[in-house]
Amino acid sequence: MPQQGPATRLENLHQRARIVQTIRAFFVAQGFLEVETPHRIPANAPEKHILPYSSDGWQLQTSPELAMKRLLAAGATELFQICRCWRQEERGNRHLTEFTLLEWYRAQSDYRQLMADCEILFRSLCPSGQLTYQGTTIDLTLPFERLTVAEAFNRYTDTTTDRALANGRFDEIYAFEIEPRLGRDRPTFLVDFPLPLAALARRKKGEPVAERFELIVAGMELANAFSELTDTAEQRHRFEQEIFEIRKEGRAASMPEPFLKELEQMPPAAGIALGVDRLVMLLLNVDKIDRVVAFSPEEL
Repeated sequence: MPQQGPATRLENLHQRARIVQTIRAFFVAQGFLEVETPHRIPANAPEKHILPYSSDGWQLQTSPELAMKRLLAAGATELFQICRCWRQEERGNRHLTEFTLLEWYRAQSDYRQLMADCEILFRSLCPSGQLTYQGTTIDLTLPFERLTVAEAFNRYTDTTTDRALANGRFDEIYAFEIEPRLGRDRPTFLVDFPLPLAALARRKKGEPVAERFELIVAGMELANAFSELTDTAEQRHRFEQEIFEIRKEGRAASMPEPFLKELEQMPPAAGIALGVDRLVMLLLNVDKIDRVVAFSPEEL
């Protein structure tokens, strides 16, 4: 039996450290403020499909999103954070229950600027202009592909976004028929999600979609981004809907009142969460997330 455990990953950990250092230098050079916000919080943003861990009456963060937006409301303009997050029932070759997120936010901006940020960040990490993942060469020539969700359903499935949502099959169809086929030759920004999937994103002016995108490379989602919703009443309404669905399943959920109280002070902004562990997998041409962290949960 081949040797397992952290001793087999030391070279990957050296390379991971260099990748994280490059990411940090990239944002510092652009004048971003690096911040650290609490990992243990009273309430996460309520989202039915995300299960937080409880921590003595509070929760471990599933994302630093709410705290970082409160900093925008306080006057920050560009900020980033590399931090640990926790989500229950997320375990697999590309999932860990404890993982590392890179999040960054820009005031007076929208999701188009974040796409440009991703493109430049990738070129900083891969100066050769290409990378190879699991036998496939991915061209990083700019700009990356931009594909709407509606176009992706038309191209890769026999249904539409509206029918998939009405039948409760959007997530299934997306996960098995669309996502694996995206970003195979060059990275893909999947943009303009249906409004029922807007989460914390604002509506695109004049269109029935949200200004949200996911970055997908080699069939693997790396990032999720929004032009941020700053309408407090609308955000509260969305949270109330999520809390209702969560409580129907017998789970606890509460409203993040401090965030909502300060949301009306937040300027127009855009924010993105990028999975560092998956990014390292991609850059090191590794097919299992366990190989790019010091310890998997099962080894503790």
